[in-house]
Amino acid sequence: MDDPTPAAIGRLVHARALKQLAISLRENRAATASGLWGSSVAAVTAAIENELHRPILLICGHIDEADDLADDLELFHHRRPDILPALELSGSLGQVSEEQASNRLQLLARLATTKLEKPPLIVAPIQSLMQSVPSLDQLNQLLWTIRTGQSLEPEKLIVWLSEHGYNRLDQVEVPGDFAVRGGIIDIYLPGEHEESGDQVGLTVRVDFFGDTIESIKHFDLDSLGSKQSLQSVRLIDLKGTLPETGDSTHFFSYLPQDTIVILWAPLEIAEQARSYFDRLPEIKGVYPLSAILKNATPFTRLELSEFGQAESAFPGLVGGVAVPDFRLPIRSLQKFETEVKKALKELDELAQTHDVTVFCENAGEQQRFSELLDQDAPGLRQKVELPIGYLHRGFVYDPTPSPGTPGEGRGEGRPTALLGHHELFHRYEQRRRVKKVIASRPVDSFLDLKTGDYVVHVAHGIAKFTGMHTINKEYLTLRFADNASLHVPASRINLIQKYVGGFHGHPKLSRLGSGSWEKEKAKVSEAVMDMASELLEIQAARAAESGVPYPPDTEWQKEFEAEFPYEPTADQVTSSEDIKQDMQKPRPMDRLLCGDVGYGKTELAMRAAFKAVEYGKQVAVLVPTTVLAEQHYRSFRERMANYPFAIESISRFKTTRQQKETVQRAAKGEIDILIGTHRLLSKDVKFADLGLVVVDEEQRFARRWMC
Repeated sequence: MDDPTPAAIGRLVHARALKQLAISLRENRAATASGLWGSSVAAVTAAIENELHRPILLICGHIDEADDLADDLELFHHRRPDILPALELSGSLGQVSEEQASNRLQLLARLATTKLEKPPLIVAPIQSLMQSVPSLDQLNQLLWTIRTGQSLEPEKLIVWLSEHGYNRLDQVEVPGDFAVRGGIIDIYLPGEHEESGDQVGLTVRVDFFGDTIESIKHFDLDSLGSKQSLQSVRLIDLKGTLPETGDSTHFFSYLPQDTIVILWAPLEIAEQARSYFDRLPEIKGVYPLSAILKNATPFTRLELSEFGQAESAFPGLVGGVAVPDFRLPIRSLQKFETEVKKALKELDELAQTHDVTVFCENAGEQQRFSELLDQDAPGLRQKVELPIGYLHRGFVYDPTPSPGTPGEGRGEGRPTALLGHHELFHRYEQRRRVKKVIASRPVDSFLDLKTGDYVVHVAHGIAKFTGMHTINKEYLTLRFADNASLHVPASRINLIQKYVGGFHGHPKLSRLGSGSWEKEKAKVSEAVMDMASELLEIQAARAAESGVPYPPDTEWQKEFEAEFPYEPTADQVTSSEDIKQDMQKPRPMDRLLCGDVGYGKTELAMRAAFKAVEYGKQVAVLVPTTVLAEQHYRSFRERMANYPFAIESISRFKTTRQQKETVQRAAKGEIDILIGTHRLLSKDVKFADLGLVVVDEEQRFARRWMC
């Protein structure tokens, strides 16, 4: 966060009602509080930590909710809380659960350390607390810390890694791998580490000089170059991390005695705990809800909920005695209009009676929003605070007493309204934390083959793989039509590749010695040559034409790209620059952008479209399905909500009248970006000044229009 102490956060942390709640926890073993809306849980915990300076464990009902709570707590507490992840208890860890198990052990190791710089701040879904953790004795066996200057034989480290679940390769690829090159051992540790940045896991290089660790360094997995030096690194046993293995205990045994246990939405916690316990195939190593409540009994407890409760949701926690109950002066935030100017007008009306804070996620978003306020709502900029940060759901803290009632909030000033920029413009309500995933090297195709898979032999055609057999040496056995078999030596694996069909069902097996496969290959070869010739003719014609040379990036373009709510990957940055350089050249642009789902292709398309539209050109976005057309329509509108561009879609979801109106507006140049299916290719669809066509291509879509 750019500004660590926005005025709104300072006001809430020291608000009278929240401070009284904190004081009550100092004097009592338990309390309940209701009236919490939006992300106000973070404000309550921040006020408690500020007043009491004690460790806090915040329990929630849903696994997905833990990340959202951590984001909000980071905003109010100025530090990222620890999350106790829940393991996927499906019988084996796998890579994802291996990372979760590693993070659990890392957290336990930090809590087991007697010297902590700050009181722990932890978020835990109830499922993670129900899963047992290693006892302190077992934890010491699962972790091994090695240090620079330590006397250690390299062979001992190699043996330890091999015996504790690490996979030895020539070069590390994924978390859990290690590689040995002379006196250097590279290790890819799973889990989150401060040194790893946005990369999943931590890659460390241990350099030996004889039987002494000379250095430990973090290294880059792409370039293999060494980076910052590390004084020590904690190795984790990847075999003994399941809760049902070894000597186990409950997580509460690791918490300091003065920890405050906060239960957010206790009724939801109880429901999720029972549901989770009931659907487990076996319950070994898992605590029921009653055991969790019993383990939490020694600690100070606070139950937080939206609606008021007559008594504690868990009477066993408080021994059946009455506890102080607080009704906090917090209410939900209104939903704003979807049209920008109307939303700004509502924000202005709110600012007349409230101290308003709108959190922007980055500097680009902050700058653009400031310009928008100056342009469309003069005077509002001075009434609204615009710090950088992320708040999932806004809320209002209103200490003003109702008419005729005593006012505990008297003297605290005007009500405070907090909201996120995304709420005002109905954008990015679902936020993801993206970690850089390093793709492993390609694997030889025969390692992917399973008995029964269809394969293609270069010389003989389509067959079914029936397994590996040994006849003096290893062979792959392929079955063709008429039950004819062919044994291919493993050394000639390059002649075989896995069959990838373009239709549902099973392919027809080829007949050995019939010559039909050669004829099929000849037909395909001829068709490919015809297609290549046609493509060359089209390319030559396009090369003879002159294109539109777009200007370099403007301030708007830079602001638009800076508003991207995620950290762009290196590939995204490179691809974006390549696309814009193509657009700035005086020739037609042809560029193919490849990437899996979630790799940010749509964002790059938006940046290219933005550049074209800002220059005064129109953009057509062609997609294969009606559903995708509507998805892109919403995405483009949300992403460009701050800019005066007209964006429309055309598909079968629209009525005939709506389609006709859209076509007319596009022909007049009144639509900047038009998104649609093959309807865009109809003869009646014309553009006043089309400058860019984006084709969102799927396999079946490509076959339909390229064949």
